[in-house]
Amino acid sequence: MGLSKDFLWGGATAANQAEGGVLEGGRGLSNIDLMPTGPDRKKVAAGDLEMLEWKEGYYYPAKEAIDMYHRYMEDIQLFAEMGFKVYRMSLSWSRIFPNGDDLEPNEEGLAFYESIFHELKKHKIEPLVTIAHFDVPVHLIKEYGGWKNRKLVEFYSRYAETVLKRYKGLVKYWLTINEINILLHSPFVGGGIVFKAGDNKLEINYQAAHHQLLASALATKIAHEVDPGNMVGCMLAGGSHYPYTCRPEDYQEAINRDREGYFFIDVQARGKYPNYALKKFEREGLNIQMEAGDHAILAASPVDFVTFSYYCSRTVSAHSEDYAQATGNLFPSIKNEHLPSTEWGWQIDPLGLRNSLNQMYDRYQKPLFIVENGLGAIDIPDENGYVADDYRIDYLKKHVQALKDAVEIDGVELLGYTTWGCIDLVAASTGQMSKRYGFIYVDRDDEGNGTLNRTKKKSFEWYKKVIATNGEEL
Repeated sequence: MGLSKDFLWGGATAANQAEGGVLEGGRGLSNIDLMPTGPDRKKVAAGDLEMLEWKEGYYYPAKEAIDMYHRYMEDIQLFAEMGFKVYRMSLSWSRIFPNGDDLEPNEEGLAFYESIFHELKKHKIEPLVTIAHFDVPVHLIKEYGGWKNRKLVEFYSRYAETVLKRYKGLVKYWLTINEINILLHSPFVGGGIVFKAGDNKLEINYQAAHHQLLASALATKIAHEVDPGNMVGCMLAGGSHYPYTCRPEDYQEAINRDREGYFFIDVQARGKYPNYALKKFEREGLNIQMEAGDHAILAASPVDFVTFSYYCSRTVSAHSEDYAQATGNLFPSIKNEHLPSTEWGWQIDPLGLRNSLNQMYDRYQKPLFIVENGLGAIDIPDENGYVADDYRIDYLKKHVQALKDAVEIDGVELLGYTTWGCIDLVAASTGQMSKRYGFIYVDRDDEGNGTLNRTKKKSFEWYKKVIATNGEEL
């Protein structure tokens, strides 16, 4: 069994990292818009309310990003030249509902995305659309406290219904919430949550998780009612956990860390809370407010397929002293001596992708889709602006071979593969442009200087060949 002839090859971006045009078209502000580069980026990510407005002396990369707002036709043309079958993108919630709780949508925002979808269709590229990719309108944070407030289920559902109806016939593949498990690791980024002194942070995070899971189920229900042909997926920040040693307690820690993420997908794919999560709430004394009918909502609308991002595996231990030289970003990992690392300390593990695919397919028995995978690296253009990124080709080649092995040898059902940052964009964790993932170089630096001109890298032609041969020529 090889890759399907209609396997969906493509690339992925997010509105808040590529779009720009933050002050145009009636758009409101979102949490990510207010995250500057530099050390104070962490203050915003930690939910510092004083930072929830633009301040003098800071550079906010999301304001303009790579200006896809004005250049999407040029970018889609390049994607089409590579042979993309699918383009994963996200909508900006605040472009469509500027405050988040508006009763009526912003027509200019709706029309903007409609024009993108028509352009994609012209080039025979299927859009794979994420409804919420870390974008929480600032008004919802200040007025309601973000996703910890159940009112956001109502506001998100209104938003989802609006876009699902408006883009009926233009979009078939939908994702409800990007990397939903990030909520537990960065509550402000994942849910617009700001804590105050004395808060039970764990309880608030899981309460917000319940609200997001409800909202996701309602969006799935609406999608199927609007168009029975719609396919709705969930999305996990993936990557399996390895035990640091053969100590049984390290193995148990790896299981627990996997469950921390799978908890969300267990609910979205199976339609109910897993017993281990309910026992955790009981054990930790977490009082998660659930209304009558919530479990029925979750049970009625499981997702059609499961998607995930994969950049690296992680190594964990039950003993805190083993983390003396931790690597990674939001997911601390002990350095695995058997794996090389990227310039940002992420461990490169193609076999880990195959393992993750098998683990998830065994667990859910639903079609899978890899919607983020790529190598963040510092690219140095030559005097002609050309980047010979053989290191990126090597990384992607090994990961594509791993996904092929998962399909052809292990029998995993895989719908498609979209590389992350198919065009250079703003890095989510740092706000840098210098951490590049794309097949297309964008002339922009970490301070916002540059022409924004687009240039094909060596990997552009490599990926074009991969798609043209359906992965046969790597």
